[in-house]
Amino acid sequence: MKKFGLVLLGIVAGITLVANLAPMIALAVSGLIAFVSFHYWRKSQSTFAKVVWMIVLICSLISSVSNIPAFVGIIALIGVYYVWRKWNEREVQPVITKSDDPFTNFERQWNELTK
Repeated sequence: MKKFGLVLLGIVAGITLVANLAPMIALAVSGLIAFVSFHYWRKSQSTFAKVVWMIVLICSLISSVSNIPAFVGIIALIGVYYVWRKWNEREVQPVITKSDDPFTNFERQWNELTK
């Protein structure tokens, strides 16, 4: 049943991711424009250049924040990554060896002492 849930979540997240791929690319482009405009805003010397780069920065930030389908796509990407990690997770069995060393089997010896 757990594998069925993972498959169902993976299919839904994958379809959502593919459907929102274009808004995610637009979010990346507007984020890149915001980064570049902030860089040039800091480097500019004249007031006119600072105003122009600040306007470009504000417009690209508004474009980034208003791009809600891209954020849904990012959540779907996180869901696909979660399904992939859970699907490939290996079941690790703890190896308990019997020895006389108190440091290797402290829990077992503590349980014997407290009985």
